[in-house]
Amino acid sequence: MEAAAAPAPALLDAFFAGPRHHQLRPAAGAVAGCRSARLQAQPCRAAARFARADWQAACAILASNSGGSGSGSTSPDAASDGRQPAPRVNGQKPPPAPAPALEAAPAPAELDLVPVSNLPRPLSISDLSPAPMHGSQLRVAYQGVPGAYSEAAAAKAYPGCDAIPCDQFEVAFQAVELWIADRAVLPVENSLGGSIHRNYDLLLRHRLHIVGEVQLPVHHCLLALPGVRRELLTRVISHPQALAQCELTLNAMGLNVAREAFDDTAGAAEHVAAGGLRDTAAIASARAAELYGLQVLADGIQDDAGNVTRFVMLAREPIIPRTDRPFKTSIVFAHDADGTSILFKVLSAFAFRDISLTKIESRPHRHRPIRLVDDANVGTAKHFEYMFYIDFQASMADVRAQNALAEIQEFTSFLRVLGSYPMDMTPWEAAPSSWSSRVDNSSSSRQH
Repeated sequence: MEAAAAPAPALLDAFFAGPRHHQLRPAAGAVAGCRSARLQAQPCRAAARFARADWQAACAILASNSGGSGSGSTSPDAASDGRQPAPRVNGQKPPPAPAPALEAAPAPAELDLVPVSNLPRPLSISDLSPAPMHGSQLRVAYQGVPGAYSEAAAAKAYPGCDAIPCDQFEVAFQAVELWIADRAVLPVENSLGGSIHRNYDLLLRHRLHIVGEVQLPVHHCLLALPGVRRELLTRVISHPQALAQCELTLNAMGLNVAREAFDDTAGAAEHVAAGGLRDTAAIASARAAELYGLQVLADGIQDDAGNVTRFVMLAREPIIPRTDRPFKTSIVFAHDADGTSILFKVLSAFAFRDISLTKIESRPHRHRPIRLVDDANVGTAKHFEYMFYIDFQASMADVRAQNALAEIQEFTSFLRVLGSYPMDMTPWEAAPSSWSSRVDNSSSSRQH
């Protein structure tokens, strides 16, 4: 029988390129009588040790062949014909030598080889972003610092998640796109301040999908350093939305002081605490006061107790729409045709199928903001071009929604589904009454 040839060095390098090797073994659930046992690949330390021994033996064979006639056999006459004996790999003892020859055999060479287990393992996609498994934390990116309302929305949507703060909304989008985070939480509208237009533009610019929504009651507090009295304040800082939502209450409190915009509410509280600003107060949440060691000068200073912010959750992949629970679908479209009848046609497509719309938002077309129409009699008319955002209460698994979008696609130049996701149906928690309403009630009671 012909002796097996020694493996080529390139083949060895390719096979033993990393410390982890796989072996095939029958699955634990295999039962007797099956036609063929199912095999599964599983990393095994024993297999790694076995592969290391084979690798060292193969290296020894290659080294012994390099100094002789090229034969793969190790005959007892190796010393007599001038060939080198098998080298000692990593200090291991060579196999027992045959009967002593007439001439003294040369000493075996020493080969100090790097163990296979110490070689680096190539990175895989699981190293960059391991998929969330059962019991592991979901990584959720949000704009702001700890104590922001977006962090509270992330905790409500994904309890026990690993919240990742980002300094900008754009960074939160990129964190999901680059597999740094699994989800992103984005505020899109407030019951008092209206829509957050910047985030609608980001939804169109990026390719993430809306996979859920959360409606979070907003409870603003006036925060300052411990020991600071309200009459000593000369400035109030917070997010522009928070300042607008508390404007009437601040006037009712007699705080006719300067009001400056900040990146976010919790960031304003952190700025007051870090700078030791005793003449400045911040509008933020009660959790921000706990995190940054501030005292609450006034609780619930929003103008309306029904102050609610709607957040959407974003992911790299859409979810599968269902019909067994209430769903909402968000779309954006544009048109090239002249006239304004296009919006009427879109609304008719939903009304004809009894689909309720929950939101309509228009934003200027960034790539073509103005459309010019020349008329020889009256001159040139300038029309603004818009992108339209619509939310409607129906799942993409519903035939009515599919037919409505198919009809809309016929007379629009651009149509994109941002996401079809379950509606937030959590029970409404009654928010505490606002500071201004408590003042009005107390004053009216004194009058009576």
